[in-house]
Amino acid sequence: MTKLKLPHQTNDLFITDGGLETVMVFQKEIDLPLFASFTLLGSENGRNALRDYFSDYFELADKHKITLLLDTPTWRANRDWCNKLGLKTKEIQALNLKCVSFMRNLQAQHAQTDSLISGCIGPRNDGYVVTERMTMEEAYEYHSEQVATLASADVDLITALTLNYPDEAIGIVKAAKECNMPVVISFTTETDGRLPDGSSLKDAIETVDKTTGGGPDYYMVNCAHPTHFETALLAGECWTKRIKGIRTNASCKSHAELDECEVLDDGDPVELAMQVKNIVDQHPSINILGGCCGTDIRHVSKMLA
Repeated sequence: MTKLKLPHQTNDLFITDGGLETVMVFQKEIDLPLFASFTLLGSENGRNALRDYFSDYFELADKHKITLLLDTPTWRANRDWCNKLGLKTKEIQALNLKCVSFMRNLQAQHAQTDSLISGCIGPRNDGYVVTERMTMEEAYEYHSEQVATLASADVDLITALTLNYPDEAIGIVKAAKECNMPVVISFTTETDGRLPDGSSLKDAIETVDKTTGGGPDYYMVNCAHPTHFETALLAGECWTKRIKGIRTNASCKSHAELDECEVLDDGDPVELAMQVKNIVDQHPSINILGGCCGTDIRHVSKMLA
C-alpha cells in the first residue's frame, strides 16, 4: 500500500477518471460484453486502449499536482456477472488479481504522478434497478469473495460504486472491515435525488453508518447528474459531511432513458463543471471530483479549470 493520504485524511483535492465504459463503447467503438471493462485485458488492443485512456488522467493530475484515484476495471468482476461470461470461481479470482496488477504496472509507468489504487466493487445486479435484493448478511457473503481477493493484492482502498440500496452497502462494508481495508460506499440516485429503492440519500447514509458503526471511511455519489442530487444535499446537515466525492454523469437523462440511448449523450463539459463547482462550493468537505457515464477527460479537465 502507498504512504499517500487517503481522501478522508486530508482536505487536498483528488480526481478520478470519467466514464470508462461509455468511452470505450461509444467513442472507441470497442465491444464490452455486459459492460465489463475487465474484458479489455483479454487483447493487446484492449490493454492499449486502457493505457491510453488512463494516461490522459495521469497527465491531468500531474499538471495540477494532485492525486489520481485509480479504480481497477473490476466493477463487473463479481461472481454473477463473470458466470454470465463463462468464468468459474478460480478464474474470477485470477481475473481480479490481474486487474490490480495491470493498474500497478500503469502506476509504475507514471511514477512522477501521485496515485492511489482502489479495488472497485460493483453491485451484484443492475446498478439502475433494484432486483433480487439481498439482506445485509447475503451481501456480506456474496461480496466477501471479491473484497478478499482485491485486499490480498494490497490495493489502497475498496470502493463500491453505483449501489442502489443500503443493505448491499452494509454487506460490502462488513466484508472490507474484516480484511482491515479502508472502504468507500458510492450510491447512485434517480432524478429525484433518491436511490433506486426509494431511500433518501440521507436515510441510506445514516442507515449504513448506524448499522456498521460508521464503517465507511467516506461516501460518494456516482452515476447521476448534479441536478439529480444537488437538492438532496442539504447544506449544513451533518450527514452531508460524510460525502467526500462526486462522479457525475454527463447527461441529465434518467437511468431508464440512458438505458435506451443508442447514441452517447456527453452533455456540455463546461456546464457540467459549473454545476459540480456549485455543489463543492456549498459542500467544502467534497474533495474528490470525477465522472461517470458519458464523461471523458474533457469533463474532468473543466472541473479543474
